[in-house]
Amino acid sequence: MSNWLYILYAVILGIVSTFTGEIVTFVMLGVILIALNNINSTLKKIYLQNNERSNNEDK
Repeated sequence: MSNWLYILYAVILGIVSTFTGEIVTFVMLGVILIALNNINSTLKKIYLQNNERSNNEDK
């Protein structure tokens, strides 16, 4: 996913949380989204490294 999509999600969540008065929920969802994004990028790096190693071993 690209950064503009994350920004769009944050804006939508911010608008909804302002109307409902759930600012703490908005902050917590932001923290969770950042954590999940970091986990996803780390898993992608590990996957690419494993594929690179397996391709080098096959040759």
